[in-house]
Amino acid sequence: QVQLVESGGGLVQPGGSLRLSCAASGSIFRIYDMGWYRQAPGKQRELVATITRDGTTRYADSVKDRFTISRDNAKNAVYLQMNSLKPEDTAIYYCNGNLRVLMAERAYDYWGQGTQVTVSS
Repeated sequence: QVQLVESGGGLVQPGGSLRLSCAASGSIFRIYDMGWYRQAPGKQRELVATITRDGTTRYADSVKDRFTISRDNAKNAVYLQMNSLKPEDTAIYYCNGNLRVLMAERAYDYWGQGTQVTVSS
């Protein structure tokens, strides 16, 4: 059984900052790519940022230069530092990990339960 648990969401004023954390636990052999996605009301889930095991990052154009993704392989964790937040960043943020569990022959995608981020004055 594998779990991804997010934390760090909340209510913040425009221009403010938040840091999201996600920790994976369970019978994990290896975690490959990790990432953050978000889903706003009435919209499809979209990619925010991803990071490979060796640290290569990719960002959605809408968050470049404002958000920073990082990870700690020893802790099976991924983080998202969000600065200069805008109302349009309001969404549920989901952690994703492409990982291989013990005894498995291949990796699969796993998701966290999501954490709400609300940007409002």
